[in-house]
Amino acid sequence: MPSSHCIFAVPSNRLYRLVALSLLLTLGIGALFARVVWQMQDERWAATRRVNASLAQVLAHSLGRGLDAYDLSLKGLIQGLDDQAIMGLPAAQRQRALFDQSMGLTDTAGMLVLDSHGDVVLDSTSVEPRRANLADRDYFQVFAQGRHQGLYFGAPVLSRLTGRYLLPMARARHHADGRFAGVVVGGLRLEYFNNLFSVVDLGPQSGITLFLADGTVVSRYPSQDAEIGKSIAGSEDLRRIQAERSGSFISADAIDKVERFDTFRHVGAYPLILSVAQSKDSVTQAWQRSAWVLGGFAALLMLAALALAALFVRELQRRQHVAQQLQQAEHDVRTILDNLPSLVSYWDASLHNRFANKAASAAFGLTPKGMQGKEASELLGALDYALVEPYVQHALGGEPQVFERTMRSPATGQVRHNHIVYAPDRPDSQGPVLGIFAQVTDITDRKRMEDALFDEKERMRLTLQSIGDAVVCTDAQGRVTYINPVAQRMTGWQAFDAADQNVDNVAPLHRTNGECVNPSPVRQALQTGKPCGPTRGVVLHRRDGHRYVVEETASPITDRHGQLTGAVMVLHDVTETMALAERMAHLAQYDALTDLPNRVLLQDRARQALALARRDGKTLAVMYIDLDGFKQVNDTLGHDLGDQLLVQFARRLQAAVRQSDTVCRQGGDEFVVLLPGLEGPQQSAVVARKVLAVCQAPFDLQGREARVGLSAGMALFPQHGSSFEELARHADTAMYAAKRSGRMQVRCYTGAGQEPTLLAREHAAEPDAA
Repeated sequence: MPSSHCIFAVPSNRLYRLVALSLLLTLGIGALFARVVWQMQDERWAATRRVNASLAQVLAHSLGRGLDAYDLSLKGLIQGLDDQAIMGLPAAQRQRALFDQSMGLTDTAGMLVLDSHGDVVLDSTSVEPRRANLADRDYFQVFAQGRHQGLYFGAPVLSRLTGRYLLPMARARHHADGRFAGVVVGGLRLEYFNNLFSVVDLGPQSGITLFLADGTVVSRYPSQDAEIGKSIAGSEDLRRIQAERSGSFISADAIDKVERFDTFRHVGAYPLILSVAQSKDSVTQAWQRSAWVLGGFAALLMLAALALAALFVRELQRRQHVAQQLQQAEHDVRTILDNLPSLVSYWDASLHNRFANKAASAAFGLTPKGMQGKEASELLGALDYALVEPYVQHALGGEPQVFERTMRSPATGQVRHNHIVYAPDRPDSQGPVLGIFAQVTDITDRKRMEDALFDEKERMRLTLQSIGDAVVCTDAQGRVTYINPVAQRMTGWQAFDAADQNVDNVAPLHRTNGECVNPSPVRQALQTGKPCGPTRGVVLHRRDGHRYVVEETASPITDRHGQLTGAVMVLHDVTETMALAERMAHLAQYDALTDLPNRVLLQDRARQALALARRDGKTLAVMYIDLDGFKQVNDTLGHDLGDQLLVQFARRLQAAVRQSDTVCRQGGDEFVVLLPGLEGPQQSAVVARKVLAVCQAPFDLQGREARVGLSAGMALFPQHGSSFEELARHADTAMYAAKRSGRMQVRCYTGAGQEPTLLAREHAAEPDAA
C-alpha cells in the first residue's frame, strides 16, 4: 500500500505548478493593463496635439485673412492720398473717398494720417481731424528713422480716447522723390482677438495667446488685461517659437508659471505668433480617471486570477473543475464578443440563431437569449432578407462571403451602411456546413466621410472649371497634370494634349522685352518650396502666337507629411487692365479731344525749358491764342463740327511750329504755345506770322467751309518774367490787347501799364460758317 507521502506527492507538485501559473498570469495581467494605460496616455497627448494644431491653423488662417483685408485698406488709403483728384475734392467727399471702404473686420479703431512731424492731418472718424501729435509712438519713429519698410505692428497701446487697448498697424508714406511724408496708422481693438478666440473652450487654466515676434503679449484669452504688453523675451519658450513656423511643446508658462501643453503657429507672413495652450492637468485628467478605472479592473482581474488558482487547488480532485473551466471560458468569450463594435452571431444550417452578442441582439431590439431560436427571415423581414439571401446560400455552400449592404435597422428604423462577412462553419473541409458565423460592422460614418470627400472634390473641380483665371497644376517634376478651361483657352492647349507635358512648353512666360522668364514661377516654387508672386506684367505666349499680359502666382503643393508633390500656377489676364492704365496715364497729360499736351504737361515742359534757357542764355516765348468766331461756328453748325474745327486747328498749329515747341490746349478755344530756344525777340515775330497764317485757309467740316480768326499774345523770357506763371499772365494780357485792337493779330507784352506792341497782323475775312 502506498504511503501517505506518496499519495499526496503528485497533488502537491500540481499545487506548486498551479500557484506559479497563477502568479505568472497575475503579472501578465498587470503588465498588459499597464501597457494599455500608458498607450492611452500617448493617444491622449497625440489627440491633444492634433486638436490644438487644427485650432491654431484655423485661428491663424482667420487672423491672416482679417489682417490682409485691413492692410489692403491701409494701402488703399495711401493710394488715395497720392491721388490728386481725390485730394482735390471737398472735405466731406474726400473723407468718404479715402475712408468709406470695407475693411472686412469689426472692432477697428479707425485710421489716422500723420504728417512727417507726427501731427494728425486726417481722421477717419471726423472730417475735422483731432489736434494730436503721435511722434512719440513706436510705429512713427521706426518709419521716421528709416528702420522699417512695409507693414509695421506696434506694441499694444491704451487708447487716449476710449481707454481700450489697441494693436496699431501702420505703413509709411513717401513723396514722389522718396522723402518721408508721414505715416498711415490704424488700430484693431483687442476685443477683436478675444471675440475670435472666445469660440474655443480649452478647459481650466488653458487659453489662447497672441504674441508679437519679439515676445510681446498682444492678447491673452480668457481676457487678462494686466498681461497685455508683457514680454517673454529671452525665455526658452520664445526661442522655441522663433525657431520654427509651428510646433508643440510642454513647459511652464513664462508669465504665470502654469505647466501647459503649448501648440504655436505663425500668422501668415505677419510678425505675429498664435499660441494654443492647454494646462497639463486638464489634458491628463481624463486619462487619470481611465487609469484608475482600468487599474481597479486590472486589480480585480489579478485577484480573480489568484482566486481561480485557489479554486484550482481546492477543486483539483473534483470533476467540477472541468465544468467550471468551460464556464469561465464561455464567459470570457462572450465578454470579448459583447464588447466588440461589430454585430456577431451564429446561425445553424436551417438559419435559426444559436448565438448573438449584445450589439447584434440590441440591433434587433431583443436580448441575446430572446434571439436564440429565431429564424433569420423573421428577424430581418422579407425585404431585407431577400437582399442577403443569395450571399447566405453561397455561405451555406461553403463559400465565404464579404460584401457591403445598406439596410434599415429593425430596432431604430435608421438606414445604415454595413460591411458584412459570412464565414461557413465546416470543421471538416470535406464535410457538411454546420452553420455560418455572421459579422456585421457599421461603416455608416466611414461612408459619410467618403461621400463628404467626394462632394468636396467635386466642388473643387467645379470651382476650378468656373473661375475666370487660368489654373495649371504640375507634378513634382514640372509636368502638367491639370489645366482648367480658362488655361486651355489662354495657352491654346487642350487638357489631354497638355497632360504630362513640360509646363514651360504649355505656358511659356516672357518679360515685356521678350526675354524668357527663367526659372519659370512653377520651377521656382518647386525648387524653393515657397510661393512666388504675384508678379504683374508677364506675357503669356499662346500656342498660336497670341499674347496675354498676365499676373502670375505659383505655390508648391505638399502632402500631409510635408513632402513636395507638385505645384499650382494661377494666371490672371490683365491685358485690358494694363491697356486701360496706359490710356489713363496718357489722358492725365494730354487733351482728350485734340491729343495735345494739357496744362499739367505744359507746366512740366516749361520748367525744363526755363532751366535750359537760363543755362544757355537763350530766349523763351509763351504765346496765348484765342479763336475769334468759334462760338458762331458752334451755334450754327453744332458742337460736333465745332470739335472737328478744334482738331483741325490743333493739327495746323502743330505743323506751323517746330517739333521742339509745345502746343497746348487750355480748354474751349484757347491754346498755349511754348517756344523754347529762341535766338532773340526777332525770331518770335517770324513765329507770330506763321501762327496767323494757320487761319488763312477755311476749315472743311464735313463738306461745309468755316472760317475763324485768332488773337494771340506773347511774352518773352527773361524780358517779361522769370517764371512760367508770370510769362503766362503777361501773354494773356497781350492776347486781350490784340482782341481789343481788331483781332487777327499777335501782340507782345511790353510792361505794366504799357500797350503791347504789334508783332504781326493779317487782314482776315469775316469769320463765318458756310
